[in-house]
Formats: sequence, structure tokens, C-alpha cells
Amino acid sequence: MKDAIDDFINYCTFEKGLTENTITAYHTDLEIFFKYFEDSGLSVENINTSDIENYLKYEINSGKKDSTIAHKLTTIKSFFSYLSKTNIITHDVAVAIRRPKLRRLIPKTLNVEDIDCLLDINLITAFDYRNKAMLELLYGTGLRISELINLKVFDFDYSACIIRVMGKGRKERIIPLGEYSIYYVKLYLEHRKDLLQGKTTDYMFLNNHGEGISRQGFFKILKKILLDKGLNPNVSPHTLRHSFATHLLNRGADLRSIQEFLGHSDVSTTKIYTHVADDKVRKDYQQYHPRNHKEKENKL
Repeated sequence: MKDAIDDFINYCTFEKGLTENTITAYHTDLEIFFKYFEDSGLSVENINTSDIENYLKYEINSGKKDSTIAHKLTTIKSFFSYLSKTNIITHDVAVAIRRPKLRRLIPKTLNVEDIDCLLDINLITAFDYRNKAMLELLYGTGLRISELINLKVFDFDYSACIIRVMGKGRKERIIPLGEYSIYYVKLYLEHRKDLLQGKTTDYMFLNNHGEGISRQGFFKILKKILLDKGLNPNVSPHTLRHSFATHLLNRGADLRSIQEFLGHSDVSTTKIYTHVADDKVRKDYQQYHPRNHKEKENKL
């Protein structure tokens, strides 16, 4: 089975051209899958549908979330589809297994006042200018954190006020840049040389070693800023993406436009933000409508 997994990973890397994050996730899922069957002596050719279903039940009983199970099943389906297409197995034993239905959680967002507080950074050091530019870009464009940290200097077109982003599935999209984003990115560029430390790199946002900043590095930066400002330290970079979409929708932006900004392949994914907007409308009604407080009126 290990050889089959290696072949599949090479196929995903060199033929399908999947992102490094996807490849890593596939490899991790399949290593765990392989370990489950290690003691049973089953080869990849002998695994059947029931064996896979038993593995998934084992993962469920271990307390894994529905979303984690769904992700593992996606990996397994892709793996066995590849094995079938390459004639390593006679037929695809995973194709008939149904994915679990996932509850769509309402995304967490920050209100405009908290966003203003978060973005109010005192610009003193080169790191301050970098942090300000990154946060303005995240909220101003709705980028994923992986897209932000992989930005190159040449991805920006300041005259056209756009940025070119490589998203999921290596799909490129063009996103408009607002005045705030452009201003603070240009301001950061004046200080970027102080972070290079004599090195050469095309990555836009650098760490203290003169290299491209990592996902983990940005998480630490964000958490420190949140703590310093007395904001919820559990806010993630994705919260800024959710806030970007929700605030646009609340101010009248078209759902299809938001879909393009976010790089969603299906508008149904973007529709989750309508639930956030609906929730805000409901709360406003409950709080402000004069005919929504009958009990209070009777007590007067």
C-alpha cells in the first residue's frame, strides 16, 4: 500500500499540479489510513468497501468531527479512483460510499468597530509597516492566509489597482485593490529592504530572517495584536475574510461579485454569508422595532 500511496502523491504533484497544502493533507490522511490496515495484512488490492466504511466508523468513534471525516473520505475516494484508473485494482471500491452531510456553521465575523481597532497600528518599525499592510490586504481583499503569504512583489499592479492571486486548485484570479490597501502596501515597500537582511526574494511579506513569512508566523503576529488591543484572541485570518464578505453584503454588494472576490467555484458556498446578514437583520428587528416588545409595553 505504501508504494501505491507514493505513486498517487507523485501523480497529484506532477500531473494534477495540486498545491503543496493539498498534497500534504492527502499524504497525512493516507498515512493514517495505511497504519489502520498495517496489522491486518490487507494489501491495497484486497481492501473492500466494508473495510473502508469500518475505518471511517473507527475515526468517528475516535471523536473526529464530521468535517474531518468528510475530508478523509475525499482523500480516500481520490486515492481509489486513481488506483482504479491505473488498473492497480480491478474496480473502485470507494465510489459508492456516501459523504456525511455537513452542518454549515455561520462564519464568525468582526464588526466594523473591531476591524477599525485591529487595523489601528502605530507605525514605528518595519515590522509595524508589514503587519499593517498584511492586515489591510486581508480585510480589503478577502484573501485566504495561504494566498497572502505566497504573494510576490510582481503580483501587484498599482496603476490598474489590482492584485493577481493564485488560489485553490492553482486558479488565478484578479482582485481590485482599494486605496487603503495600495497606500499601506506602498508604504511597507519603503521599509521592506530593512527586513531583507541582504537576501534576495520575490515574496512580498518577510519574516525577521529575510524570508517569506509562514502561516504559523502570521498567526502569532495576529494573536499578539489582538491581545494587545483587548480583542478576542481566537480571531483567525479567516475571520477577516468572513468579515470582508459580510460587510460587503451588508452594504449592498452583489453575491456573484463577492463569489469572484473570494474565488469560490460555486456560489452556493458564498451564500453562507446571506445567513450572517439575515441574522444581523433579525437582531436589529428584535432590538429596534417598537412592536417587538409587547411584554415590556404591558408592564409599563
